Amino acid sequence: MKKFLIVGLGNIGADYVNTRHNIGFKIVEFLAKKELVPFETVKLGEIAQFKTKGRTVLLLKPNTYMNLSGKAVHYWMEKENIAKENVLIITDDLNLSFGTIRIKAKGSDGGHNGLKSIQSSLGTTEYPRFRFGISDAFKKGRQVDYVLGEWDEQEKNLLPERLTIASDVIHSFVLAGLQNTMNDFNGK
Repeated sequence: MKKFLIVGLGNIGADYVNTRHNIGFKIVEFLAKKELVPFETVKLGEIAQFKTKGRTVLLLKPNTYMNLSGKAVHYWMEKENIAKENVLIITDDLNLSFGTIRIKAKGSDGGHNGLKSIQSSLGTTEYPRFRFGISDAFKKGRQVDYVLGEWDEQEKNLLPERLTIASDVIHSFVLAGLQNTMNDFNGK
């Protein structure tokens, strides 16, 4: 049975739950709820698991904080013997307008500390990633406050629809593959 590791990046703790930086957590939590599977606390994070059409999907929320995400990703890839092409890293992206989706097979960390950590732990930039746009609507010097800030009212209202599309992205990645998913969802 083919296994997939879907990693939502975020920070643990009540202070971070509804922040833009935690969209990775929010997406995998949404999918777990949709699939009716609970998260359980495990080594280096929380895991929820479901099966679909002969494939096993592990949803991971690392509890290492963003800057050490690579440690959890590497551990679970090794433990579950999951190839890097079957891993999808979900992260926020300031360079994309709110809710915009960009899926790539590889790429730079773009200054994102979670991706930097994963790149360092895996020793490569060649792993699939799913960037969710949070926009860059902040004043100069206020990037950290913005990223670690909560969604505004308009974003909160649009988030459920965007989370539904994000869960469709994950299903597509698992069932149709990376290239088809990129073709079908990039820019949406």
